[in-house]
Amino acid sequence: MRSLAAALLASAWLGAAVFFAAVVAPGAFAVLQSHLLAGGLIVRVLPPLFYAGLAIGLVAAILETSRRRWAGWTMAGACAVAQLFIARRIDQLRATVVGPVDALPSADPRQAAFARLHGLSVLFLVAAIISALVMVIAAWRSNAQHSR
Repeated sequence: MRSLAAALLASAWLGAAVFFAAVVAPGAFAVLQSHLLAGGLIVRVLPPLFYAGLAIGLVAAILETSRRRWAGWTMAGACAVAQLFIARRIDQLRATVVGPVDALPSADPRQAAFARLHGLSVLFLVAAIISALVMVIAAWRSNAQHSR
C-alpha cells in the first residue's frame, strides 16, 4: 500500500512534468512575443515543479519499502540539483544580460554558458521524469501481480 501511495504521488508529478516539457515550454516560445517573455514564464513555472519533485521524490523514497527506493532518491536528487544549483547559476547569468540570453552574439561566452546550463537542466528534468516513471510502472506491475 505504501508503494501505491508513492506511485500515486510520482504519477501526479510525472503528469505535470510531461505537460510542462511537452506543452507549456514549447507553447510559451511559440506564442509569446519574445524569448524574454517566454523565458520569464518558464522561470516562474519551473521552481514549483522542481520543488514538488524534490518533495515527492523524498516522500516516495521514504514510503517505498522495496529496492525500488532508489527511484525516489534519484527523482529528489535530480530535482534538487536542477533547482538549487543549475537554476541559480542560470539566474546569475541572466542578471548579467540585458534582454534574452539567446540574443547575445554567438561569440559571447555567456550564451555558451547558458546553453550548457540549459542542457544540464533538461537532462536533470529527464532523469527525474524517468525516475518517476520507474516508480509508477514498478508499482503498477507489483499491484497487478498481487491482484492475481
